[in-house]
Amino acid sequence: MESVVLWIGSAFIFGFLAQRIGLPPLIGYLMTGFGLTYASQNYGYTLSGETALREISHIGILVLLFTVGLKLKVRQVFKLEVFGTSVLHMLLSALFYAAVIHLVFSWDLSTSLLLASLLAFSSTVLAANSLEERQELRAFHGRMAIGILIVQDLGAMALISITSGEVPNTAAFGVIVIFALRPLFHKLLDWSGHGGMLILLGLALAVIGGETLFNHAMGLSAELGALIMGAMCAKHPKCGEMYESLWSLKELLLVAFFMTIGLNGLPTWYDVQFALVVVALLPIQALVFYFLLIAFKLKSRTAFLTTIALTNFSEFGLIVAAKVMPEWTVPLALAVTLSFIIAAPLNKHAHALFDHVESFLKRFERQCHHPDEVPVTLGDTNILIVGLGQIGRAAFKAANEEHSDKVVLGIDSDAQKVAQLKNKHGYNVTFADAEHASFWRALDTNKLDSVVLTCEYDAAIIAIANLRRHGFTGNIIAHSRYEDQARKMELAGANHSHMTLHEAGKGLLSHV
Repeated sequence: MESVVLWIGSAFIFGFLAQRIGLPPLIGYLMTGFGLTYASQNYGYTLSGETALREISHIGILVLLFTVGLKLKVRQVFKLEVFGTSVLHMLLSALFYAAVIHLVFSWDLSTSLLLASLLAFSSTVLAANSLEERQELRAFHGRMAIGILIVQDLGAMALISITSGEVPNTAAFGVIVIFALRPLFHKLLDWSGHGGMLILLGLALAVIGGETLFNHAMGLSAELGALIMGAMCAKHPKCGEMYESLWSLKELLLVAFFMTIGLNGLPTWYDVQFALVVVALLPIQALVFYFLLIAFKLKSRTAFLTTIALTNFSEFGLIVAAKVMPEWTVPLALAVTLSFIIAAPLNKHAHALFDHVESFLKRFERQCHHPDEVPVTLGDTNILIVGLGQIGRAAFKAANEEHSDKVVLGIDSDAQKVAQLKNKHGYNVTFADAEHASFWRALDTNKLDSVVLTCEYDAAIIAIANLRRHGFTGNIIAHSRYEDQARKMELAGANHSHMTLHEAGKGLLSHV
């Protein structure tokens, strides 16, 4: 129990301090691992429970990738721009990093090239977690980032096979059988009910499916297996409920993942030099990503947000290093940590950063439109619903019923959700990203009376600020979960912030 108290207490203290100074808590968790390693090596403190912590960390990664799979649409991510960007970036980055490492440290070409290959991957955990926190996994840039990461993960598995001599066994063809068993997974979801059993089913599919079935039985990556298992459940009606149920569990388990990075050992000065050199090259990695995405006809904003999500080093590199060159685990762990420290605040403020550099970056856009980035016009819209989740759909339906004389339009950054609502239910909805400042700037709001914001808090704040900045004087109603967020939205310019759960309670009481 003493070790459990130490792990939890240290993670909370460092995470809390990081949060108080404006950094993401994960940076505090990273520092926790290095701090405990320092205490162990310099003060003779014995770290017990490390093996269990690493097991929890691995489970956290599997659950994260399973939840990503729940929102994954395979046909949307395996496109030319995804494969092209991923493969070209891996090749160009590996060659560039190899040249720099060879010239700066005078190591042999084979060692330089292998290290460079490990640095060419981006972090699936950091990118997916950041996108998930901002509810952007299904936004166009979110789908692009996840698609590129999947191709990179496949490349990482190929690298493990080439360098270690391990290859997937013939049972890997069982993946075809897994896809054929999709109806069975859907039946399990039907039978699992709600609450604890649904959470346990998700955990079982992620861990048993990923680790036992894919890794041990087929010789494939457990991480890829967890993602595929999630994708098998993706179109089920209870998929969203399972995703929400696993959210808090996943967040807790990932604390262990970030802590274990610092447990690989303390770096020497030579390790620090290596890490600083390769981290200094991250802007080059970002530029390669950005211009490759622009070359594939993406707009500057999508290219920028995708690039921010991918500009870091991957924990997968540590997994590969542990198998084929364990002596490089510590310097690589330090490089990954430093890249996370840089990337975490950039991801948090990505939209605001783009607004500052938009005029410069737009110079590099190609004069064409990607099919997923068609410009939006409001037409004769009188009521605009922003965000088409459960609350947004209810608001859209109520607006049409209560204001039949007005034109109601719904927008959402999830293209597949929009297509389903439009084609299956006949809703007047369209694809658009409310966090894009130029979206609001280009809109003609002359006929618009009211805007109802049912999106997440960060997107709502951006939408309110842009609406008022560009002269909209109509009614803005925002959905809020917390009282402090409600006050901030009203200060930003919302006419009313609807405390959804509070108002739901009042609605129930009205029937008494």
